[in-house]
Amino acid sequence: MGWGRMMLLGNVGQQLDIQDLENAIGQMQTAVAQTQNLDRTQEQNLEELQRENHELKLYLATLVKLLVAKGVIQQEEVDTAVQAIEKPPN
Repeated sequence: MGWGRMMLLGNVGQQLDIQDLENAIGQMQTAVAQTQNLDRTQEQNLEELQRENHELKLYLATLVKLLVAKGVIQQEEVDTAVQAIEKPPN
């Protein structure tokens, strides 16, 4: 590639250099496209997990309110459990 090829092969060497560059550009474009696809897939997965997490929080909140309303557990017990979960580790 470069001057040596052009000096030895003339126009043919130049055409080979151009083809090498086109191949390199094609490989870079493929790599960028693959990265973008991976990023897009990861973003979709993250959004799905966030939706599921939000849905689970709603289910849990509803269940806890129902259990408290039916007298199965006391609000103080819920508060104690929440404080224990939120307490930072030592």
